Amino acid sequence: MAGGQGSRLRPLTLTRPKPMVEVLGRPVIDFVKDAMQEASIDTVIVTTGYRGEQLEQHVESWNTQNQPIHAWVNQEATPMGTAGSVRLLSEHLTETFVVGSGDSVASFDIRALVKAHRESGAKVTMALWEVEDPTEFGIVGLSSTHLGKLDGQLRQGYICRFKEKPTAEEAFSNVINAGLYILEPEVLALVPEGEKFDFSKQLFPMVLERGWPMFAQTIDGVWFDVGHPSELIRAQHTLIAQRDSLPFPLPTGDFIQGSFISSSANVKGRFEGSVISSECEVGEGSHLRDVLLMSNCILGEGCQIEESVLGRNVSIGNGSVLKNVVVGDGIELEENSLFENCRIPSIE
Repeated sequence: MAGGQGSRLRPLTLTRPKPMVEVLGRPVIDFVKDAMQEASIDTVIVTTGYRGEQLEQHVESWNTQNQPIHAWVNQEATPMGTAGSVRLLSEHLTETFVVGSGDSVASFDIRALVKAHRESGAKVTMALWEVEDPTEFGIVGLSSTHLGKLDGQLRQGYICRFKEKPTAEEAFSNVINAGLYILEPEVLALVPEGEKFDFSKQLFPMVLERGWPMFAQTIDGVWFDVGHPSELIRAQHTLIAQRDSLPFPLPTGDFIQGSFISSSANVKGRFEGSVISSECEVGEGSHLRDVLLMSNCILGEGCQIEESVLGRNVSIGNGSVLKNVVVGDGIELEENSLFENCRIPSIE
């Protein structure tokens, strides 16, 4: 599923769909694609909406890589919701299938989830992720048996309850919907044809009301909902820290003082916890802390950039200071520019 606009990531998403926003130089959609390939899934359909033409070009490249898959794009004429967009593909989904979110950084064992689905006899199996604060997410309540009592301590079991963005008092668990599902075709048949419909808000409660078994399992690995620029920075730190255990290679380059520096970057000065993508240049004496530079960024000398994300083809003049700033693609800032706690829109 890759049809979202990513409004919370603006201005980065003014010029690209959310699944094409980069983490460690890779579009986020590639992380879940790789996890599916690792599980021997060899056919992938990407549902698109906003700026879908960019995704179409990218998905086509999957068919020509060293380990190609059969992949294509289905462009929605109008937004159909998460379940509605998949319902459009029902003629292709005639056996057990996997649905993943193309706008999350996800790397975990999907094969184990498919195995749990088959062993449980469920109609739906959902990947879960454990969080400290569940109030910003959709939480899931589990039981050890189908139609059993809720046990908030369980990390896998049969789904018995949902709650969207609960208050701290309402939270009956701290495991959340991670946006990856294993489904049987008869579940998809419940989605009204031609109607905008959502998995978590409409379809899954409907399945629960029918008494059909729904299973869920908390996953190990990497999962980030990159709905906010700070999540892009947090995701890159986690991926770097776990790089030796990842099922895919990171882009070419060197890790220096906890940072990823691309092989083509001109890097001088002190760096802490930052990632510099391909074809970037960083001037002498510049200091970066918790920064993500996307491809083709140029930073002058003596810049101080903290807790910020710079889009593609951004140019920052000498002596500039940016703190907690998101800079859109193609922006050029003059020398000694000063920005704090703001977003600078992209140039279309």
